[in-house]
Amino acid sequence: MGSTRGGRKKPMAAPQRATHDVHVADGIRLQKVLAEAGVGSRRECESLIEHGRVEVDGQIVLELGVRVDPQVNVILVDGLRIATDSSKVTIVLNKPRNMVSTMSDPQGRPTIADLVKNRSERLFHVGRLDYDSEGLLILTNDGELANRLAHPKYEIPKTYMVTVKGKTPNGLASKMLKGIELEDGPAAFDRFKMIDQTATETLIEVQLHSGRNRIVRRMFDEVGYPVLRLVRTQIGPIKIGDLKQGRYRVLGKTELGTLLGTVDL
Repeated sequence: MGSTRGGRKKPMAAPQRATHDVHVADGIRLQKVLAEAGVGSRRECESLIEHGRVEVDGQIVLELGVRVDPQVNVILVDGLRIATDSSKVTIVLNKPRNMVSTMSDPQGRPTIADLVKNRSERLFHVGRLDYDSEGLLILTNDGELANRLAHPKYEIPKTYMVTVKGKTPNGLASKMLKGIELEDGPAAFDRFKMIDQTATETLIEVQLHSGRNRIVRRMFDEVGYPVLRLVRTQIGPIKIGDLKQGRYRVLGKTELGTLLGTVDL
């Protein structure tokens, strides 16, 4: 049984051929910037430019001689933002249960910092998971990306696999999609899909964009089905996939470009 609430789709502006000069006289050749960002070989990047698949600041560039400033210009290939600052890194981590999603803890409990102690960057965690919750966290040293991912303006959806106590009734999905009242205001899921059910437990996949504290647990508590296990599996376009608990991986260029696009970076 699956249910959904109307999704949000932001229209994308069509790219325009250059109407003003995007060339930066003392910049770096565009094909070199693309190659160093891992898009492909220099020749492959030249071909992308010649076929009109590269945009600089929203405009298609066809000339191979164009120079850009990778720290200033916004560069896209096939509509995906290219990360051109090699000093910035974004990783995804699978947080185990019984660990705090902070970089330090005054009580001496295990923290996610223990899982990335081999990284030299100063990483910020985007959002958090409860001590007894598991799953996907995003960490980055890109302060602007971290701020935008956390900002309610962008309504980044988050997906969870939730095991609740008891056998839930058929009408629960519509009730929680319509919205229920909590002490800090109404709350609703964007998606609710029952995955499996036994006489004592129900496994449900839910999605919502609210970042309120312990919102998923509080919603199920309110309707009388306390959460036994909660695992976050997706944030925006980024999925946890087969990443094992306690491990992390660096986002690839396609994943990162898609993530940057969700927050207009």
